[in-house]
Amino acid sequence: MASQEKRQNLYEIELPQSIIDSFARFLIPEIQKLYASEEGRKELEAWKKKYFDKSEE
Repeated sequence: MASQEKRQNLYEIELPQSIIDSFARFLIPEIQKLYASEEGRKELEAWKKKYFDKSEE
């Protein structure tokens, strides 16, 4: 069991908040562009049907 804990700790990485903020500033406009396109809206609707309709049952 100790080896399993060691293995999990290898993948735990703490990133500085500045890196997270920088990534978010990059990613948000890209997401907005995707969902502003017709293809992106279709993908979003398909995703909503797949995941949200099931959760309401």
